[in-house]
Amino acid sequence: MPIPSPDARLTYDDFLLFPDDGLRHELIDGAHYVTPSPNLHHQELIGRLHLSLGAFLEDRPDKGRLFLSPFDVVFSFHDVVEPDLVFVAPDQLDILTAKNIQGTPALVIEVLSPSTRKRDRHVKRLLYERTGVREYWLVDPEQACVTLYRREADGSFPPVAELTADAHDTLVTPLVPGWSLPLARLFR
Repeated sequence: MPIPSPDARLTYDDFLLFPDDGLRHELIDGAHYVTPSPNLHHQELIGRLHLSLGAFLEDRPDKGRLFLSPFDVVFSFHDVVEPDLVFVAPDQLDILTAKNIQGTPALVIEVLSPSTRKRDRHVKRLLYERTGVREYWLVDPEQACVTLYRREADGSFPPVAELTADAHDTLVTPLVPGWSLPLARLFR
């Protein structure tokens, strides 16, 4: 069993001792969060995003790298998470290691589920804001929408768009110029 550090927060060393039990274990500011495996709809949405972005990047390796969970992102000694999808931009490839990502990726994508909705919207968003993530997408299967948070020049991290399938919106990002995905296809 992991032993808390003197300030009572768990560390990356503790994280390495968690069991390989098929659950998603994460540390955010030293607090341990455990999430069950994603449901079918969650998996379908992540799969569609991964296939779309991955196919686009496959012929453009100079545009960045995409990673599907489970893959650890180690932001700090007290912050280790497993986002659903992570995009590392070409200017940050040095954060990639054989075991994990050591640092802040450009884009983090989470699909909301009943067990993670509140954490993804608040706790993780604050983590990504604090650590310098450039974009954060919250994919909401219940509402068939995607909320985009984007780092501004002044360092703020506001929601810049809420895209919906009903409005026939298309998902795009300046991080991957030329790629797009109609939300009607994502949420079909």
